[in-house]
Amino acid sequence: MEQYGKILIIAMPLFLLLIIIEKAYGYFRGNDTAPLMDTVSSLSSGITNATKDVLGISVSILTYEWMVAKVAFFTVENTILTYIIAFFVIDFYGYWTHRWSHQINIFWNKHAIHHSSEEFNLACALRQSISSFVNLFTFLLLPAAFLGVPPKVIAIVLPLHLFLQFWYHTKHIGKMGFLENIIVTPSHHRVHHAINKEYLDKNHGQIFIFWDKWFGTFQEELKEVPPVFGITRPAQTWNPIKINFQHLWLLIQDAWRTENWKDKFRIWFMPTGWRPEGFEEKYPVHKIDNVYNFEKYNPKHSSFLTYYSITQLFMTLGFVSLLFANVGTIGLPSIFVYGLFILITIYSQTELMDTNTNAYFFELYRMLLGFGILFIYGDWFGLNTTLDFTNYAIGFYFLISFVFAYYFSIREFSGYKNSAKPVNS
Repeated sequence: MEQYGKILIIAMPLFLLLIIIEKAYGYFRGNDTAPLMDTVSSLSSGITNATKDVLGISVSILTYEWMVAKVAFFTVENTILTYIIAFFVIDFYGYWTHRWSHQINIFWNKHAIHHSSEEFNLACALRQSISSFVNLFTFLLLPAAFLGVPPKVIAIVLPLHLFLQFWYHTKHIGKMGFLENIIVTPSHHRVHHAINKEYLDKNHGQIFIFWDKWFGTFQEELKEVPPVFGITRPAQTWNPIKINFQHLWLLIQDAWRTENWKDKFRIWFMPTGWRPEGFEEKYPVHKIDNVYNFEKYNPKHSSFLTYYSITQLFMTLGFVSLLFANVGTIGLPSIFVYGLFILITIYSQTELMDTNTNAYFFELYRMLLGFGILFIYGDWFGLNTTLDFTNYAIGFYFLISFVFAYYFSIREFSGYKNSAKPVNS
């Protein structure tokens, strides 16, 4: 946990810088692909996922360390070849877990968040799951275990492999010549994120595209079919915590409603989107029928709310950075208290972005939790030992945030009907 937190301290500013560069490039070229609210939502999702990973809130049914101990035919050193083998095996593992996430109802829940943006930009790469608490697919790393690739090598290559999937989430890079035959490019991944019928469930590769060509899931980006992005049952919220569990909640409801016991069981393992017979009419869910004619989610809001949301995002990044840099020092169980604070923060701020008239209640909960931490711990997880005025500054910040949330909820949001008409942002 501590090592990964320190890696993220380095990675987060680099990702943020690239996102800002993409935004500026698109703006000055007259092709801005990163609306501000969508970008803030994506970054908020990235914060929740990174916090979950740093806290280690997941379990592997079968651990790689156990597999190496039981099935390794060889003992190998940490050579360049070992890292190359690990990289290819992890990419094979990534292809199949990614593909199954698209094809099996229950596994789609952990992946829908990544596709939930109706834009395609670098920020949406950070929309990652917090809803997967159990890893069932470690067995796909068996080829590396047979060859005796040390667990330490896998632990190093896994985050590197993940970070290398960031760059191709962009509309500003066209086709890349001969590289299109080897690696996943922005063109390939635009196809993957598209909801056009020609593109659905294609190009599951993460670094290498040849897996898709070998296993029959490859689709080239077509000039005559511009990709349209999002999910066919649109999320219709900026709140990443809600998005993480929307599909699961629908499965639970459908499993409860159906009287057919066979359907109660098989709904979880049927192809993604399957529902019991007649449920589309009896319990309709909003679905995009014409991908070329629908309104993207963007509730009416003021420019003030946009810039307030950006400011709060940077404040949250400060809180998160403090956690990641001091995981070992803060220790158990305090890191989970801190993690809870981060999740409530994201929930509260994105409810404001959704122009929810009850959003100030969530900000009230956050303020009370923050004051409770200051009171019980005596300071903000040791920060007061470095800067002796931080208790007052953080307390004042919580109070001001609540005042603004109350203003938006009671004064601004009550003036609209929560429509989905686009605004300039």
